[in-house]
Amino acid sequence: MAGLRLDGIQIARVEVATSYRQRSKGLLGRDGIGTGLVLMPGSSVHTFGMRFAIDVVYVRRDGRVIAVTTMPRNRLGLPRLRAAWILELEAGRAAAWGIVAGSVLSLDS
Repeated sequence: MAGLRLDGIQIARVEVATSYRQRSKGLLGRDGIGTGLVLMPGSSVHTFGMRFAIDVVYVRRDGRVIAVTTMPRNRLGLPRLRAAWILELEAGRAAAWGIVAGSVLSLDS
C-alpha cells in the first residue's frame, strides 16, 4: 500500500502492482476495490474478464495526469505512450476525488 497524493494532499491509500504477475492480474477476479490499484510501469489496460467498470487514470513520469477515462467491462484501452503508470479505480471515483487531466499525483511509501 502507498499513500496517493493529489496536488500534494493525501487522498487515499492504494495498492501498488510492480511485478509483471501483479500487473497482469490487476483487478481480475474481484467484485470491486475499496481504494485503487496502481500499475507501475503501465501505459495501457483492458477490462476483459472484469466484473465492474473502472476509471483509468494515465500518469506521466512527473506525476501529471494525461487523461482520465471510464472503461466499461470487456474493453481494450488504447495505449497512452507518454504514461509511466496507471491508477485504476472503481468507475466514478476519479471524479469524486477530483482527479482530472492536468492534476498532479504522487505516491508515498
